[in-house]
Amino acid sequence: MVYRGSHPVDEYNNPDFFPGMFPTLFPYGLGGFDDKQRDVPLSFQLQARYSLNLSDRGFRYHHNYMFVVWNILQRRIAHLHTTFTCRKSNFHTVARSITQLSPETLNRLASRLEMEHKISDLCADEKNALNLLKHVNTIAARVPGSEASKFLIRTEIRSYFGYFGLPHLFFTFNPSVAHSPIFQVMYGDLNVDLSQRFPKLVSARERAIRLAHDPVAAANFFEFSVTCCFQYLLGWDYGRRQSTACGGLFGRLRAFYGTSE
Repeated sequence: MVYRGSHPVDEYNNPDFFPGMFPTLFPYGLGGFDDKQRDVPLSFQLQARYSLNLSDRGFRYHHNYMFVVWNILQRRIAHLHTTFTCRKSNFHTVARSITQLSPETLNRLASRLEMEHKISDLCADEKNALNLLKHVNTIAARVPGSEASKFLIRTEIRSYFGYFGLPHLFFTFNPSVAHSPIFQVMYGDLNVDLSQRFPKLVSARERAIRLAHDPVAAANFFEFSVTCCFQYLLGWDYGRRQSTACGGLFGRLRAFYGTSE
C-alpha cells in the first residue's frame, strides 16, 4: 500500500522506505536499507553496491533505482562529512551568529541569490547571514564531485610533486565502451568470441542501447581496463602497491596518481 500525506517519509533508519518506493524490486517488502534487525550490520553503500552486482540484474536495469540510491548516498555523505572552519579569533562570534540563524532566513537568502537580487534589497537578517559566509569556510573534501574534493585532489597531486618530483608522463585514458568486445561480454553477450582478433559484434545502435541500458557494466569495464593498463602495460603490482621487478613499457614505476572526471 502506498501512503499519501503532506509530510515526507524519513529516509534514515527506515527499512520500509525502498520496498515502498520500488515494489517491483522488493516484491515481498523485505530487504530494505538500514534494517536494524540484521544479524550483521550492513552499510547503505555496501548494500547498494551488492544490489547492483547481483546475478539478477533487475536493480541495475531499473530506470530510477541507481539514481535515487546515488542521490541519497551523496546527501548522506554531505550530511556526515561537511564541516565549517573559521579563525580562532572569530570563533565565538561566528558560533553565536550561526545559532541565531533560522532556516527560514537561509531559505529566503538562497532564493534571493538564485533570482540574482541585489544585496541592497536584502533585509538585516539576510545581510547578516551573507556576511557570515565571509568568515566561514565549508570543508567537504569527502563529498564526491564537490569543489572541496577537487581541491583536495589538486593538493594531493602537488604533494606528490614535492615528494616524488615532477611527473615524467601525463596521459588521458579513455577506453571506448561502446566499441569494446569485452564490454559486450560483460553485458551478457555470449556470442562474442574474444579469442578472435576482430570479434563479430552487434550493430553500433545496439551497442549504444546496451551502454545506456547497463551503466554498471560500463563502470566495471572502465575499472577493468584501467587495472589491466597499469598491471600489464605499466608493470604495477596492485597487491604489493609497488612496481613489479621487471617493470613495464617505461621501466619501473615509482608512483602514479589517477582521478576520473
